[in-house]
Amino acid sequence: MHTTHLPQRLSLLVSLLCVSGACLAQYKVVGPDGKVTYTDRPAANTTNSQVLTVRPGLPVVSTGGVKWPVELREPIARFPVSLYTGADCAPCDSARKLLQQRGVPFAEHTVATQDDINTLQRLTGGRTLPSALVGNQALRGLQETDWHNTLDLAGYPKEPRLPRNYQAPAPTPLAGKSAADASAAVPSAPPQVPRSEPVAPQPDSRGIRF
Repeated sequence: MHTTHLPQRLSLLVSLLCVSGACLAQYKVVGPDGKVTYTDRPAANTTNSQVLTVRPGLPVVSTGGVKWPVELREPIARFPVSLYTGADCAPCDSARKLLQQRGVPFAEHTVATQDDINTLQRLTGGRTLPSALVGNQALRGLQETDWHNTLDLAGYPKEPRLPRNYQAPAPTPLAGKSAADASAAVPSAPPQVPRSEPVAPQPDSRGIRF
């Protein structure tokens, strides 16, 4: 397993918020005979079946006017992919290459600031880089077999099917601000106000000090 861990001092926040009204879980069930079924309720009997749970409607891949081939339309609509990376992270480079070679369109978000890390924890339930979301299925750390299996279940083709005019979007800071912007936004320390030296209390005539 190839991973890069963020600082240990950060607490783990495991909550994924659905910001637009009621958001029903979606299930893709692949039966032992290869039959694929989509449902908004957990299957009663999933023996020998593979189940992928997602939440639809996550705006992570911009279509940008691209006419997706038939093989990609359903996976992109149901299970959009987001990749979370950091600077000087060799496993992150490998994860990006895996998605590119397979032809999976994805939105890449960089994790550099405290706000980025907090957001990563909310989305994936961890602070490991690289991480990815396929729908709302979190992949933490690069285990290539797990990543390929999840992409298979999501319906992404094993071979590239991207249109020739497709251009991947540039990576963006996860929380919306780069490390440089966040650093510039930190206010300078307030000026130190000199304080007068305290006057030593004087004993009264009875020898009591106040």
